[in-house]
Amino acid sequence: MNSGAETRDIAFLQRAAALAARGRGRVEPNPYVGAVVVRGDRVLGEGAHRDYGGPHAEVHALRRAGEAARGATLYVTLEPCSHTGKTGPCDRRVLAAGVARVVVAALDPSPLAGGGRHRLRAGGVEFVRRSCAAARRLIAPFVAYLEEDRPFVLLKWAMSLDGRIAARGGALRYLTSEAARRAVHRERARADAVLVGSGTVLADDPQLTPWLTGGRPATRVVLDRRLRTPPGAVVVRTAREVATWILTGAKPDPARARRLERAGVRILPLRGRASVGEALRVLRRDGVHRLLVEGGAALAGALHDAGAVDRVQAFVAPHLIGEHDALGAIGGRGAARVTDAQALVGLRARWIGVDLVLEGEPAARSWGQRAGLPAGS
Repeated sequence: MNSGAETRDIAFLQRAAALAARGRGRVEPNPYVGAVVVRGDRVLGEGAHRDYGGPHAEVHALRRAGEAARGATLYVTLEPCSHTGKTGPCDRRVLAAGVARVVVAALDPSPLAGGGRHRLRAGGVEFVRRSCAAARRLIAPFVAYLEEDRPFVLLKWAMSLDGRIAARGGALRYLTSEAARRAVHRERARADAVLVGSGTVLADDPQLTPWLTGGRPATRVVLDRRLRTPPGAVVVRTAREVATWILTGAKPDPARARRLERAGVRILPLRGRASVGEALRVLRRDGVHRLLVEGGAALAGALHDAGAVDRVQAFVAPHLIGEHDALGAIGGRGAARVTDAQALVGLRARWIGVDLVLEGEPAARSWGQRAGLPAGS
């Protein structure tokens, strides 16, 4: 059971995480960071990292707190940096402000900027790490991008109650309700790119754009090793309106490639066997930090087999499809035994209308389990 102090710490970290989320779409590839300066239960100042290259969250919060920050507690979603880059090191600013205690939700994994806790402790500041799921989810894209040379991968699918993503004859156009589909479009609006396999393009001819207006639509990416995407596909016909890339084999058919490029599609040949790992590295190189994967059991299975899924989001609709030939959600090698199945941690469940949404992180991909100090240290 959490103590009163720990419960209060987590509550203020959740407030900092809500502030951090305001940086989405403006600070990448930097992490989303929020900070709150508190004395007792009174908020003295708060802020977020709002623009790439701009002041960090701690700087905004400490400026607003002013002299009142002396002797106060600073809550921040990520360990204050210890590096001079586009801005100065935050650990020194924290020391100069006279803060007595710093509580963070995550340690900075960057070998260049991390380690601010050491200078803070040497300066007499109490440094504490608390477990905060909301903050951990915000930092996950930064960790994947920094440590693993790839985007953060959110794997999403919709399925019937008996685990089918489509009927054998493909008769059911939408499994989920309109309310659930709107939630998917909100995820698209937050992503840098949306990835599907060529099989999804051939079977469903999706548009892959968000219904929401006002934001930058995610780049549409098709993994198509044999360049099967037809010129008449919606993603090709609208490629001059919404950025569309096709990741293909090392030596694509020249005539097909030219036809697609004339329509505005960007062709990105992959090296070697055109693995999903290579595809993710290419996307990372081209500025994709948050990748939403929507299409195809084969693609989902390849990512799962490669251990490259950071979060899953399954929409479960109240339908029973049946039939052994109907399509399942994830292909690939699969687990030989139930005991070998991939476990999920941080599982969250919510209802959107009649549809159940399940979200979680594969245990091996959970950064909260594989990096940082033990909570409370």
